[in-house]
Amino acid sequence: MDVGIGLPNAVPGLDGRLLLDWARDAEERGFSTLGTIDRLLYPNYEPLIALTAAASVTERVRLMTDIMISPYRNNTPLLAKQAASLDNVSGGRLVLGLAPGWRDDDYKASGVDYAARGRILDAQLAEMTRLWAGESLDGLGTVGPEPERRGGPEIMLGGGVKAAYRRAAQYGSGWTMGGGTPDQMREGREALDSAWLEAGREGRAKASVLTYFCLGPNAQETASAYIHSYYDPMGQEIADIIADSVAVDEETIAGYAQAYEDAGADEVVFFPCSTDVGQVEALAGALSGRLT
Repeated sequence: MDVGIGLPNAVPGLDGRLLLDWARDAEERGFSTLGTIDRLLYPNYEPLIALTAAASVTERVRLMTDIMISPYRNNTPLLAKQAASLDNVSGGRLVLGLAPGWRDDDYKASGVDYAARGRILDAQLAEMTRLWAGESLDGLGTVGPEPERRGGPEIMLGGGVKAAYRRAAQYGSGWTMGGGTPDQMREGREALDSAWLEAGREGRAKASVLTYFCLGPNAQETASAYIHSYYDPMGQEIADIIADSVAVDEETIAGYAQAYEDAGADEVVFFPCSTDVGQVEALAGALSGRLT
């Protein structure tokens, strides 16, 4: 199983210049992927811009939006162009994780119908696929540049409903779970494999999972403050559950990695709750036997 690390692009207080140090250290320590999470009405750094910065100082590590809430980005040709540009300049390393998201305020701020987000995502996937294949946009011309990866960037789909697995089988290389237990990963893996088979896809779909970590002094307090800042809009009880699940010691981190692997995950991406670049080295130490 591959092991990735999230960039702290959504941790408040980040000095954006630290993203470069974080990316360099992650690649040097052998992490498979650098991930980002996404919001609009929150002090996070925009995912594609953060990953472009990371691409400029790395050569090997994958660059994954885990996930990007694409439906409120209501200019699909522009999104396709941005993704193709990053895929091209990074040498084909972009993994475009997409999902509808859960915050209606981000949609209101974008002037996009929250209730239609699933239908919008379906339409975006179809349109971006055509544009990356070089088709003309309504006879007006093509949208470039040409992606480095034939057919466009690798796509992973997020979400826990049947439509998410259908989208993954139709357009993606697999599915990414935005947090959850190993049992939920096992259930999602089964649903993904079923959708993959039903769609007539060859090989086996990829399954990835996001989970949180924080190491060092005051790790629990640091993690709780961040998680509540980000997830309190979902309700206090849910935020408490997520905060309590953050891995704050090496034993728990190693245990999570093994449990997700046993449940069928092909990759786990540990996302930080701190902007301290020392978290990269700390996580690498906890997972030294799994990194290449």
